[in-house]
Amino acid sequence: MIIGLPKEIKTDEFRVALTPSGVEELVRSGHTVYVQSGAGKGSGFEDASYAAAGGVLLDDPDQIWRSSDMIVKVKEPIEAEYARLREGLILFTYLHLAADKVLTELLCEKKVTAYAYETLRSGRRLPLLEPMSEIAGRMATLFGSVHLGRYYGGKGQLVGGAVGTAPGRVVVFGAGVAGKAAADAAAGLGAEVILFDINTERLAYLRDVMSPRVTMHYSSHDAIVNSIKEADLIIGTVLIPGAKAPRLITREMLELIPKGSVLVDVSIDQGGCFETSRPTTHSDPTFEVEGIIHYCVANMPGMYPHTSTSALTHATLPYIKQIAATPITHVVGNDVLSSALNTYDGYLMNEAVAHAHGMKYKGHH
Repeated sequence: MIIGLPKEIKTDEFRVALTPSGVEELVRSGHTVYVQSGAGKGSGFEDASYAAAGGVLLDDPDQIWRSSDMIVKVKEPIEAEYARLREGLILFTYLHLAADKVLTELLCEKKVTAYAYETLRSGRRLPLLEPMSEIAGRMATLFGSVHLGRYYGGKGQLVGGAVGTAPGRVVVFGAGVAGKAAADAAAGLGAEVILFDINTERLAYLRDVMSPRVTMHYSSHDAIVNSIKEADLIIGTVLIPGAKAPRLITREMLELIPKGSVLVDVSIDQGGCFETSRPTTHSDPTFEVEGIIHYCVANMPGMYPHTSTSALTHATLPYIKQIAATPITHVVGNDVLSSALNTYDGYLMNEAVAHAHGMKYKGHH
């Protein structure tokens, strides 16, 4: 199969879908890999490394999209790439279609076979979200703490406090991979941490393995309201695979949060879990609503592209090989691959995305 690796063109996106060693693995498996010149530069991977790995370097992205059987990316196609979508093309990337009806309809219209990293399930895990979730979770605490600084418009509270002063309070919604990473980082800085989830089994497990600075709470409206009244940093990491994120903090609830506190919405890719969230970029990461700082960067791991690209390649490579080797007729019988399939032959294949847009979908049967 011919696999294409284009350069990401979304604003402030420096990641690339494959490292040179990932390209080498695919070439060893008998595939041809077209690599756009400069695709890995933002992540610290030079063209010479891709060439040494057996990749075929091409300057023209149109040629890569046109000549490849499968395109592997990091981010969903943006408007400038829409014309490159075509019938029969296999696309494997983060799609986040629940937050993008235009792209959903376009992938169906152009009959693209589109697989999404974020909906691929293996048992109860989402293995292609986990590496980015871990990075985004750690970053949420790191950048949330920075923006609590007075120079950034925050209240001037150091998350861990200092001798003789109370530590800051960090509230984390969602106890998955991102939420655990955020809570771990906050506890490591010395904060008082409250971690919310609706999965009591997960909370019981985390209570046994995490720092005693982290207290576990079942996510009810009353508990949320009480926790945010004294919160310095609030991190939202709630995820329903493929679907829009639930809204946990409404605009009215912002009045309860102390002025100068920071909200970090890690769920922004799926529409955000705070009503007042809207996507931002690394160049312009925050905005203020009702005196509360909002940090809603949609591609947080893009800040650390070298780490992110390596972690992503390790996770996706086995599935790239599997998709390349599996005829579409056999995907339906494969629970893991069919969970990743979002559009095929003009049909929407994911129930959660269909529900988000009020569209019809075709089940995997």
